Amino acid sequence: MRMTDSAITDDEYATLAEFRHELRQFLRFSEAAAEAVGLTPQQHQALLAIRGFPELGGMTVGGLAERLQIKPHSAVGLVNRLAAQELLTRRASTADRRQVFLALTPRGNALLAELTAAHRAEVRRMRATLQELLQRLD
Repeated sequence: MRMTDSAITDDEYATLAEFRHELRQFLRFSEAAAEAVGLTPQQHQALLAIRGFPELGGMTVGGLAERLQIKPHSAVGLVNRLAAQELLTRRASTADRRQVFLALTPRGNALLAELTAAHRAEVRRMRATLQELLQRLD
């Protein structure tokens, strides 16, 4: 769907620009937090995606690729690096040996808990600003 510029007000442009700025600040915070504990931002995202996956059985390599919007072979490399750091384990499915489920190790869980606490605090700090910006867009 394509809108013309005349349908968008100057205030909407300003609000969207500010919203995008706030998102970028959060992403920069997240990148720095991951790097401070020795992870790349993508490794942090992978740990979070695996730990936060709601379905019974767990996250597969293919599911991780979809969640992170990366190619399956890139997800395999990412999983290999995380496994080498002893942050996750692989478990073959009993129903289909070709399917591999991923789970965090105690070390992976501890690292993710540390990062998640910091991220939760940052989101809470940003909450009022983001809510105000979203209300301005309504």
